[in-house]
Amino acid sequence: MNPADDDTARRLSTRRGHIGALGTGTPPEQVSGARTLPLRTELVRQLRRRRTQVSFALVAALPLILVAAFSIGDDDGPGSGPNLVDLASDGAANFAVFALFASASFLLVVLVALFFGDTIASEASWSSLRYLLAIPVPRARLLRQKAIVAALLTGAAILLLPVVSLLVGALAYGTGDLVSPLGESLPFATAVGRVLLAAVYVAVQLTWVAGLALLLSVSTDAPLGAVGGAVMVSIVSQIIDQIDALGDLRNFLPTHYGDAWSALLATDVDWSDMTYGAFAAVCWAVGFTALAAWRFTRKDITS
Repeated sequence: MNPADDDTARRLSTRRGHIGALGTGTPPEQVSGARTLPLRTELVRQLRRRRTQVSFALVAALPLILVAAFSIGDDDGPGSGPNLVDLASDGAANFAVFALFASASFLLVVLVALFFGDTIASEASWSSLRYLLAIPVPRARLLRQKAIVAALLTGAAILLLPVVSLLVGALAYGTGDLVSPLGESLPFATAVGRVLLAAVYVAVQLTWVAGLALLLSVSTDAPLGAVGGAVMVSIVSQIIDQIDALGDLRNFLPTHYGDAWSALLATDVDWSDMTYGAFAAVCWAVGFTALAAWRFTRKDITS
């Protein structure tokens, strides 16, 4: 056999080895792939997807929708006292607080579940996952790169909401002081920092949704199932959290401290609930992410 034929045979044998090992999860991981799937390439790819563009457009449009709703709504109904809805049109800071409060328990949960639940499951549904691994992209690197990009998109979407809300609120209602339902007030400059800090807390608190959605994404070939499963768990957790008979057991629910950022509306901030909520969410997230990595490295890839 001449050298050219021998070299061709070696390359074909190597390729067969990569493809044949896709279901085991071990040999392809050992081949050189440190330079494959750079973050920039994956980020640009995800930014070009229609679901990413629609998600960011909806987040940016939400403050405008709220302003329109307030302008045509009737706010003269009876009430026992001021609340976030009543105070929403008192200034940009109050408006941003209401927008964050109205979206944190569902809309932002859906966004986090969408970006993380779509990571691996979408590749499997397109039958492109095994080809990515045959490039070869090591499984650990593939999962890490996609998770990092999903985290960047999620963080940007969550921070986009208060930023746009502050801008829209300033144009519609001015830049007055932030007034809490308890009657405490904060200067606008201080209030802006508190609102952005609240958004950061929401992002950290929702990391458990990200970890769960990632785990479901590596466990199914249906992106909708991964996204819907994470959202459903969040809803069920919020419902269970309303059962007072559970007592202190509710503290272990990942959604129990979801609204702890409301402490930032006070003049003197009590950080205890936010600290515990962030710690609990990160613990849940680390557990789910570790399970996702363990599951993905041992999963048979057939699509």
